[in-house]
Amino acid sequence: MIQPTHSSRRILLPVSGWFIHFTLVSALVLNLIPFGRLPGIPDWVALVLAFWCIHQPLKVGMGTAFFFGLVMDVANANIMGQHALAYVLLAFAAGGLSRRVLWFPLVQQALHVLPLLLGTQLVMLLIRMATGAEFPGILYFLSSFVAILIWHPVSLLLLLPQYRPVERDDNRPI
Repeated sequence: MIQPTHSSRRILLPVSGWFIHFTLVSALVLNLIPFGRLPGIPDWVALVLAFWCIHQPLKVGMGTAFFFGLVMDVANANIMGQHALAYVLLAFAAGGLSRRVLWFPLVQQALHVLPLLLGTQLVMLLIRMATGAEFPGILYFLSSFVAILIWHPVSLLLLLPQYRPVERDDNRPI
C-alpha cells in the first residue's frame, strides 16, 4: 500500500516530462467534458497545474500555465487570456509556496491549495464581470472546495509512477 508523502520514507524516482504533460493534457480533456452548468465540477487543469507547480516548480511553471490557459480560452470560447492570466498567477503562487507546502501532510497541503484555487476562480470571475457578465452565484466557488476534497487521491495518483519498488534485503543490517 502506498503511504502519503508526509509519512513515507521512500525515495521518489524523478518524474518524467512526458508524464507531466500527459497528466496536464488529461486534465484538459476532463475540463472539456460538457457537464452543463453543474456546480462543483473542479477545474482539473488548475488542480493538476497547482500539483505540478508545487511538486516540480523547475519543470512546470508560468510558461506551461500560460499555454494551457490559452488552450482553455480557445476551447471554451472565453475571453482571450482569462484562463491564461489566472493560471499564470496560480503557477507563480504555487511555485513560490512549493517548499512550504511540501512540509505539510496532504490534508494541510489541501488547505494551502484552497486559497490558490479560489484566487484563480476569483481572477476569472473578475475578468468576466469586467466585460459585462453577470455574477454566477456563490455556488461558482464550490468547485475549489471539491478540488481540495480530492487533493489527497489526486496527489497519490500523480505520485504513483515515481514510487520506487520496496527492496527488502533480509541480510542487510540497516
